[in-house]
Amino acid sequence: MMTTKVKAPDLKKIKKTLTDRKQELEEIIIQLYQDKFSDGQVQDFGDQALTSSMEALQSSLQDSRIEEYNRVVKALEMIENNTYGICGDCENNISEKRLSSYPNATRCILCQEAWEERKEL
Repeated sequence: MMTTKVKAPDLKKIKKTLTDRKQELEEIIIQLYQDKFSDGQVQDFGDQALTSSMEALQSSLQDSRIEEYNRVVKALEMIENNTYGICGDCENNISEKRLSSYPNATRCILCQEAWEERKEL
């Protein structure tokens, strides 16, 4: 199995960053689920439209936060499995620079770019 280029002290720092972000996302997701835009009172059409728009925005925020949360959890699992820092597509090492700026990356930059191009088609 290939080993990662990330040094052990860096892994501790990255793990802490990921763990902190996981906790922050958990709190955000809980708050988003608890927020209500309507108090249950009768609304005119304008209020109904605003409430509907705000609920759609809230749902989109929930979805994006849940996706990020899942990526963070996956990165933490990869640290525990000693596969962190290895591209899930080509199995080459992910650069330290990429992991420093995006600690939950699961692809090297080349594979990520290729994945995004395929996704756009």
